Amino acid sequence: MKKQYAIVGLGKFGFYIAKGLAENGIDIIVVDKDEEKIRELKDFVQNAYILDSTDKKALQDAGIVDLDVVLVGIGSSIEASILTVMALRDLQNKNIIAKAISVAHGEILAKIGVFKVLYPEREIAKKIVKDFLKNPLFEVIDISNTLKILKFLVTNNIDGLSVAEVEEQHQVKVASIKSNGYWNFKEIDKKYKFKKGDTVTLLGEDKIVENLYQIL
Repeated sequence: MKKQYAIVGLGKFGFYIAKGLAENGIDIIVVDKDEEKIRELKDFVQNAYILDSTDKKALQDAGIVDLDVVLVGIGSSIEASILTVMALRDLQNKNIIAKAISVAHGEILAKIGVFKVLYPEREIAKKIVKDFLKNPLFEVIDISNTLKILKFLVTNNIDGLSVAEVEEQHQVKVASIKSNGYWNFKEIDKKYKFKKGDTVTLLGEDKIVENLYQIL
């Protein structure tokens, strides 16, 4: 049986999770009291409702009952977050994941039955630190489920190699080069040889770019 999901609260955190799930074909219910936020997701999500998430009857009418996973992304009000979780618990929703805006908030959420407490800002900071320690001169950007862009500063990695050599060796496409302070987004000269200090953006398949990120 297909799992059922809901996102309650469409701040930046909840909005982008809802959009990402919808773009990957996951059926979800989204709710928020802000009409504009619901309208922004209408093109991606069929079941989007404007309501007060602390109102148990409103949640029930929206179908948020006995779902497999409900994510509570409310960050503007600790009280609303707690009351929403309590309402969701009363409606027999199985696994509630909730965003916390402080340690104390997170501890309360855990005590009232939240399956997993998230601290988005803390997790983002950890990722940035991890990436920085790994290589602060690289940036990976997802542009679809199968394609990524890798942006990096040339040090010793490809210094002296030509565009053609890099593209052939690694099965990627050089999208742009910044050299001597100027970006070239037009037709890239295949004979151009990379030098230290250049900034390069490459386009490639997901796994290829991830491997490059490890070895360049």
